Amino acid sequence: MRVLYVEDEKFLAEAVKHNLGKEEIDCDLAFDGEDGLNKAVDEIYDVVILDVMLPKLSGIDILRRMREKKIATPVIVLSALSEVEDKVNGLDAGADDYLAKPFKTAELVARIKALLRRPAKIKEEKVKYLNLVYDVNEKSLNGFSLTAKEAGIIHELLKTPGKIVKKDFLLNKVWGGEAFGEDNYIEVYVSRLRKLLKKIGTRASINSVRGFGYKIVEA
Repeated sequence: MRVLYVEDEKFLAEAVKHNLGKEEIDCDLAFDGEDGLNKAVDEIYDVVILDVMLPKLSGIDILRRMREKKIATPVIVLSALSEVEDKVNGLDAGADDYLAKPFKTAELVARIKALLRRPAKIKEEKVKYLNLVYDVNEKSLNGFSLTAKEAGIIHELLKTPGKIVKKDFLLNKVWGGEAFGEDNYIEVYVSRLRKLLKKIGTRASINSVRGFGYKIVEA
């Protein structure tokens, strides 16, 4: 089991990591909101634990951005604030559980295990943008079958229309451990997808953002 704990109090974070290790739970740490978000979107964790008050980006902001990206990883929100409003904000943003600080590690472990015993959430089967419909299970776009690489790229672009998806992120997400040396090769697949969009007949267009990556927008 692997969890991410985002906490700016380093002594507390290290102590919790140590105690989770005794329970055979691997724990990665992030000490600010930006680093926490970058790690959380990798989707390699079974559970993400977010403190609310963080530098650069709050825990609630991280959570909202995760859910906007359709990342369904279970999230536990931690906060020294015990007010009902704070709890409601976390749950409304998409948290799966809430734990007030200070807490005992045993209680955190129990919450983590309880989340993992819950039935898996039904993943979104179709992603839509304008007249485009990407079928996650069939790996098809408006009925046209896609290769695994094409499917991976268009899926990520359609999840966040109008926003830049970094090339490095696409390489890691779609190519995984085989990403080395594929920096230029990705353009081949993007070119194929652009031709398919023309064939479908859509106002959607994949734009290159020089030095950054790609985004899908309404032409």
